[in-house]
Amino acid sequence: MALDLVNTVWREHGARMDQFDDLDGVRAWLSDHAMDHDVDGGGAGSGLEAVRDRLVRAREAVRDTLEGRGSAGLNDVLAHGSVRPMMRDGGPYELVVVDEPAWRPAWTAAAAFVRMMAERPSRVRPCAHPECVLWFLDVSKNGSRRWCSMESCGNRAKAGRFSRRHKTTG
Repeated sequence: MALDLVNTVWREHGARMDQFDDLDGVRAWLSDHAMDHDVDGGGAGSGLEAVRDRLVRAREAVRDTLEGRGSAGLNDVLAHGSVRPMMRDGGPYELVVVDEPAWRPAWTAAAAFVRMMAERPSRVRPCAHPECVLWFLDVSKNGSRRWCSMESCGNRAKAGRFSRRHKTTG
């Protein structure tokens, strides 16, 4: 979830794209992560705009951490919530408590990032394609994945190498 949040910004034909530029993109991201219920119904998208603001703050904070610019922003996002261990029907569960409902999706993504970094920090990587800004979690057996997607960045790199080889020999 955390890398999905970071990857809501990408490059397409050299232009920066942002899924959160419009509220439909925010709705889609929330729906993809089963958090669309976390948006209050405040008129004219006001609740959704507040959620977008917090998601953008969390996205930039996670990206700053990934890119070595420090984790102060991430800690600021995380300060807006916590997990309270509870029991229900004889079993344990965790209740996420946030300052305000608009923080829930951003806080949840930021907390997921911290858990991921605690478990497999060396497997969180940027795509090796020089024009790509996406990040991924390498879950390959030998830990040698280089591309966010073999279908896009991996194939472009292979095609570029092929083209360069044939230009020098032909």
